[in-house]
Amino acid sequence: MSSPTGPASGLPVRMPRPRQPGRHRRPEPLVAPEGAPALVLAVPGTPSAATRSLAEEVVSIARSELPGLDARIGYLDGDDAEFPTLRSVLTHAAEERTARYEQAVAAGAEVKEPDGPVAVVVPLLASPDSALLRRVRQAVMDSRIAADLTDVLGPHPLLAEALHVRLSEAGLARADRARLFTVATAADGIILASVGGDEAVQAAGITGMLLAARLAVPVMAAALDQDGAITSVAEQLRSSGSQQLALAPYLIGPEIDPGLLEAAAAEAGCATAEALGAYPAIGKLALAKYTTALGIAPQQPQGTPVR
Repeated sequence: MSSPTGPASGLPVRMPRPRQPGRHRRPEPLVAPEGAPALVLAVPGTPSAATRSLAEEVVSIARSELPGLDARIGYLDGDDAEFPTLRSVLTHAAEERTARYEQAVAAGAEVKEPDGPVAVVVPLLASPDSALLRRVRQAVMDSRIAADLTDVLGPHPLLAEALHVRLSEAGLARADRARLFTVATAADGIILASVGGDEAVQAAGITGMLLAARLAVPVMAAALDQDGAITSVAEQLRSSGSQQLALAPYLIGPEIDPGLLEAAAAEAGCATAEALGAYPAIGKLALAKYTTALGIAPQQPQGTPVR
């Protein structure tokens, strides 16, 4: 027999741990609200197995940060077979939401008819590219589905962190200034390569300033899609004293032909790091755009402190 105060045997009772009071209380984990819109990642560029793997990793990171998140992938140049287009993904999300509502009504449940956006579309871009964003916007309009479209992922301190990591992985930057770890091939000047013209260069320049603070070397942004821009910036850096240059792609990856990046690096005579790819910050920033659009997360993810 047990009593209201515990089992009759006198064994200890496992009681729920009380919540820690005060300002140091651990925050409650955030979960996706019931019936929340889908996060649809809009992926530019020619679809491929590598592109799909990258996009799936990004949405996997987002799901791990927000349990219950409905995250999907739509390709700007999809074929609706192996690679679903952004338009078809939005259409299917709307159809599934309607079907869930109708099933609930048929089962006798008292449910509110769904309203508000069906999805929040997040472009998989680090910097603004007006041509690509115009296509994303047109795909949303063509779907005739109520969907919110967010800004691109940058500029943000987390992208400066990601650039630093990619440069260190290529042996072009010290991984940690605090440990005084030296790299013989470390660059003394960084060219931040973006696509999207002048607007993209200006946005990349903001992240470039954060990267320069991390590395303590000059960083200048240039557009890959402008003839001679990378070479011109390389000449400016060399004229100011930098001799060992590195090209840091301010790109996720799918939005640019890899051959263009390699050709620009060869023309400028500098080594190059890998694109940002599925670095964890990309998934976190995509989720931050989604949650901010819904008003369920007041703050964007914070970057790591400069060392």
